[in-house]
Amino acid sequence: MRRTTVRLAALSALTVGALALSGPAAFAQDTQVEEPSTFTSMFTAMATPDTVIGTNNQPAPGQPGATGTFDYRINSDEEIICYDLRLEGVTGEYQSPARTATHIHEAAPGMAGPPRIAFPNPQGDGDTRTSSGCLKGPFTTGVMANGQDTGTGFSLKKIEANPAAFFGDSHTAGFTAGVVRGQLTAVPMGGVETGAGGAADSAAPVAVGAAALVAVGAAGAVAYRRVRS
Repeated sequence: MRRTTVRLAALSALTVGALALSGPAAFAQDTQVEEPSTFTSMFTAMATPDTVIGTNNQPAPGQPGATGTFDYRINSDEEIICYDLRLEGVTGEYQSPARTATHIHEAAPGMAGPPRIAFPNPQGDGDTRTSSGCLKGPFTTGVMANGQDTGTGFSLKKIEANPAAFFGDSHTAGFTAGVVRGQLTAVPMGGVETGAGGAADSAAPVAVGAAALVAVGAAGAVAYRRVRS
């Protein structure tokens, strides 16, 4: 009887210790799903350190020389967002009060705002870190405001209605306000301008990012994979 009690106490201690060590990282992301056959819109954000804003709505420049390309494909009918995230020149460990350190926030340019979706942090060796996949709502971030998670009730249709009111970013211990930040921009898909209410099928090519739309060849276009049928 005494041996059983000791074993149960040890097991409880290990369980509590594991939870204490894992914390929010134990729930690092929302539901991962397969890529849908269709999307209703597509967006991209070219993120730079000079656009980072602190919680006081004042400039808080990120890591010098770092850049980010955040590409999103949305099926708002199913509340699914697929992501291709790429960070260049980012160093140091991720850090954020949210479940992960890579987000879509709701805020206009020059303003701070709450995270609405938390994505798996880009990983990789050297100067390049990447992350790809698809998440399905309801979304949670792990950040509480007014007694509820900042992802509560959020719908992807809000991004489609006003993409400029959202930005993508990532945070590290050295740059807690953000290493880079970029406002979302709608990308044409299959002959239908995203955010205009039209749906595009899976044969439409995935856009190569805002840099290719604004200044082709300025920094070189990165070709992303075609959407799976």
